[in-house]
Amino acid sequence: MIACIAILLLLLISFIVTIVYKYQHKQNIHSKEFEALQAAHQNTLLESQLEIQEQTFENISREIHDNIVQKLTVAKLHLNTLSTTDRTTTIERVTSSVHIVSQVINDLTDLSHSLSSEIVLEHGLVKAIESEVELLGRSGLYTMNVTIMGGPIFMHDKAELILYRIFQESINNIMKHAEASFIKINLHYDHELTNSFIMEIRDNGKGFSINQPGSGTGLENIKKRVAILHGDLIIKSCQNTGTIITINIPLHEKESTLQTYPGG
Repeated sequence: MIACIAILLLLLISFIVTIVYKYQHKQNIHSKEFEALQAAHQNTLLESQLEIQEQTFENISREIHDNIVQKLTVAKLHLNTLSTTDRTTTIERVTSSVHIVSQVINDLTDLSHSLSSEIVLEHGLVKAIESEVELLGRSGLYTMNVTIMGGPIFMHDKAELILYRIFQESINNIMKHAEASFIKINLHYDHELTNSFIMEIRDNGKGFSINQPGSGTGLENIKKRVAILHGDLIIKSCQNTGTIITINIPLHEKESTLQTYPGG
């Protein structure tokens, strides 16, 4: 009896040790998988920040070339053609040049506020999108429209950075391929029915086939980012009628909001 009890105790102890070992092994695997997911998420966030900066620099370069250089050229022309005999014309040209330089200073101030992802982190997604739309509208190439529904809130920094990058990538695709003249952005903060945030980007361009060659990389990047946000992506595009990109993600307010959202 004593031998049997001892054997049973040894078996029980062995069983418990085996269970504990397997549990710890699974926990270690789970911990490593979680760390890998966290690393992948951080890499995606860093990639989004770098791409935001790259795209912003491209926009700034275009803005300087198309707007600021042109204004300064006009101011220089006015000052180079001042007349020492026609006092009235001279005063008008100097006044006009001062006005142009003031506009350039304001434009440069706006550009300095959008040099990086800081505009998203400090002022929120809506302000960042409105600033980008304002820059595009100045080019005269597009009629821009932004509609905001529901009460805007500050979401988590990571979510807003990734959403802003999706917005930038979508706009960049429109500029490169769509041949559009009108771009509309709808931002819907649905607090009551679905507790979701919906971003819709429309254009009146030539449209495209989702499966056509050359359209895969950009769409895959957008899909990957939407998946990170646990959201849904719908793309509708018809020839000569334009494209509609709709992103729907869960709406989670930032836990520590130090300020009320502007206008909210």
